[in-house]
Amino acid sequence: MPIADSVRLGRDVVIHHPGLVNLYGCAIGDGTKIGAFVEIQKHASIGRLCKISSHTFVCEGVAIEDEVFVGHGVMFINDRYPRATAAGGLQTEADWQVVPTRVRTGASIGSGAVIMCGVTIGERATVGAGAVVTHDVPDDAVVAGVPARVRAQEAR
Repeated sequence: MPIADSVRLGRDVVIHHPGLVNLYGCAIGDGTKIGAFVEIQKHASIGRLCKISSHTFVCEGVAIEDEVFVGHGVMFINDRYPRATAAGGLQTEADWQVVPTRVRTGASIGSGAVIMCGVTIGERATVGAGAVVTHDVPDDAVVAGVPARVRAQEAR
């Protein structure tokens, strides 16, 4: 699993096991740490001072801002209606459109969470482990469950 030449790495990015990641066409900000068995696809961006834990999948169309924690085994999704075929053949990139997702500054996403496409996770929000996020998460909210629902709202 490579780190492609098309990856834009900021200063002091830490990838403890560079042979055990798959990074291509993405941008990773200064001081960010990337765990083993992480895939970050083209046109995805990770801000500065983030931690992307092992076994996480960040697909095309995901923008993660600064100081975000992403737990182990988090899955991002960029297609609301995935299909293998179109018009009797395997789909190509021309057969679907990426639905973008944003994770705002200071958010934390617990291990095993699934983040559906088209949502925004607000600043300093917390997504509980194993949650399935299907709607926007407000700033400072704590969400958990399947589907994820607001459990608390921090006063700022």
